[in-house]
Amino acid sequence: MPLHFIVESASGAVAGDVVSLTGAEAKHAAVVRRLRVGEQVTLGDGAGVWLSGTVHDVSATRVDVRIDDRSVLDAPGARIVLVQALAKGDRDELAVQAACELGVDAIVPWQAARSISRWEGAKAIKGRERWTSIVREAAKQAHRPWVPEVTAPESTSQLAERASTQRVLVLDPTADVRLSDITPDDRDILLVVGPEGGIADDELRRLTDAGAERVLLGDTVLRTSTAGPAAIAVLSVALGRW
Repeated sequence: MPLHFIVESASGAVAGDVVSLTGAEAKHAAVVRRLRVGEQVTLGDGAGVWLSGTVHDVSATRVDVRIDDRSVLDAPGARIVLVQALAKGDRDELAVQAACELGVDAIVPWQAARSISRWEGAKAIKGRERWTSIVREAAKQAHRPWVPEVTAPESTSQLAERASTQRVLVLDPTADVRLSDITPDDRDILLVVGPEGGIADDELRRLTDAGAERVLLGDTVLRTSTAGPAAIAVLSVALGRW
């Protein structure tokens, strides 16, 4: 399969145009992946544009691709949004990476009560930038035409507001309803995953009182790094994506 690159300037390109990879993308293509003239690649703008092309020229700082074909792919009608609680170490980052590869459409960092990691001030900006970078690289790896958005971190109060108007599913190992028994409708699905210590009782009450649904993923308790991706796989089948 040809290598895939994300180039925002590719949005207006058509067959016959030359699109240039520069900066980090060019270095990755020329130095790391050792692309050569004549090789086939795909390019996208991260917002549905999909280009197939042939490498026309290569240098250490620039790779030119002549476009052979262009198409535009629609975004999914009902989105899967991962609300991922901040976690210690790199566990939340692992969740974000796998979720993107598996098809999540947006990611919301959640400052849960039991989150050991805290995003405050400049750290919140840096954390969001870090997750955005992870998502971008995962989207390239997975050859995704749409790159998921990473929103600003939200509080439990903000999630409760969402639950009053959107379909919010909270992964809870004590729930009675299995995620696999959920019937999707036309609404976006917000999938809430707690931190290592689980979701606090008062947070669960606040979310369910606002309209969120507690769902059971399975008979075992998964880490915060694997629960979200596993649930996305289940929902992808239910939505007919897989």
